[in-house]
Amino acid sequence: MKQYDLHERLIDFAVMIIEITDNLKNSKAANHLSGQVVRSGTSPSLNYSEAQSAESRNDFIHKMSIVLKELRETHSCLKIIQRASLYNKEEEFLVAGIKENNELISIFVKSIETSKSKLSSSK
Repeated sequence: MKQYDLHERLIDFAVMIIEITDNLKNSKAANHLSGQVVRSGTSPSLNYSEAQSAESRNDFIHKMSIVLKELRETHSCLKIIQRASLYNKEEEFLVAGIKENNELISIFVKSIETSKSKLSSSK
């Protein structure tokens, strides 16, 4: 996968998160989670951009780890939204968001592992 493709995928994921939050119920819990998931779900694309300009392999790993942290936080929020039935529309779109989130987490786990491996072998 080209870096550009991954960045576009992260941007599409951020848009998906915005669409999900726009369709949450109007409740105190939904409003709270909406703000949280918008921050954590849109952050990966922004932090990935920073990672592409990393000053060193350690800096790259650090920035990619932030992307992973935000994706994991987003996953928790989406699962809470799902289990608490806070989503107004058909659940299929929310399930698709959770699936994409899981795939992105897997990509970043592997990328970080690969970068750490390359760092170790270069020492």
